[in-house]
Amino acid sequence: MKRGTLILLLGLVVGVATHHLSLALHHPYDPGTLDGQLAWMKSELRLSDAQFNRIRELHQASSPRLRSLASQVAQMQVEFVAFENTRRTSDKVDFIEFAQFVEVRRNISRQCLDSTRSLVMAAASEMNPAQREHYFGIVAAAEPQARPLTN
Repeated sequence: MKRGTLILLLGLVVGVATHHLSLALHHPYDPGTLDGQLAWMKSELRLSDAQFNRIRELHQASSPRLRSLASQVAQMQVEFVAFENTRRTSDKVDFIEFAQFVEVRRNISRQCLDSTRSLVMAAASEMNPAQREHYFGIVAAAEPQARPLTN
């Protein structure tokens, strides 16, 4: 009986160890980091090292601009909440100020879209036709829906 229990426990330990080793060797990419996203792209699109390095350079070059735009979008969201709070509490709206806000938000949204499209097209130009087709399929599936200005 002791021998059977020992074999069972040994098998369980080996199975758990194998499972953890497998996860460590084939870990999923961290989608929260640029390196993780690029590593996923390299794997998914089967990019060569040269393609991967060029696409990494493109992403790194565009990163400051995209981060700046993301910061502006976040600021616009804060301002919108302030407009809504003013409207709810005082029932007063400065329509000229709100119209200016809407125009600025549209411009920032347009800049975000243009910058993203530019990056996507530059990255796609580094790919062969099969990779490009697959890439555009991924990008099209991930395209966010337009959000309304109001709640």
